Amino acid sequence: MAKLILTHDVPNLGQAGEVVTVKDGYARNYLVPRRLAERWTPGAQKALDKIAERARAKEIANVDDAREVRDTIEEIAFVEIFKLASPTDALYGAVTTGDIAKALKEAHDIDIDRRKVVIEQPIKYVGDYTVIANLHPEVSARLKVRVSAE
Repeated sequence: MAKLILTHDVPNLGQAGEVVTVKDGYARNYLVPRRLAERWTPGAQKALDKIAERARAKEIANVDDAREVRDTIEEIAFVEIFKLASPTDALYGAVTTGDIAKALKEAHDIDIDRRKVVIEQPIKYVGDYTVIANLHPEVSARLKVRVSAE
């Protein structure tokens, strides 16, 4: 059996940052080559603990804080993102969750993790869209995004 630290979420196994024990073949042939996990060592565990500590500091601590952030986000008319676009309003590259989180931080000083933003359909054209921000397991916010051509 191999002891690994997951670097990404793996269905039916665990979340990123968890320490798991799996069979040697599964680790050697699937998880490690695809960089879904790395071997557990005491040094890697210390690095993982530091990353988890930073994430906890950034994480919205409780439901009340999450509701407060949700109310703030939903009061915003929209977040505007500027991207290069063709004359037919097709974007050169889609809008990513990172773009949305960055625009929210710059325009309204609200800091959320890009992995908490969910885009249901890829945003590939200029226009208005609605995305969801999962702030806490019990709290989510709807955010309006306006994509404009540069």
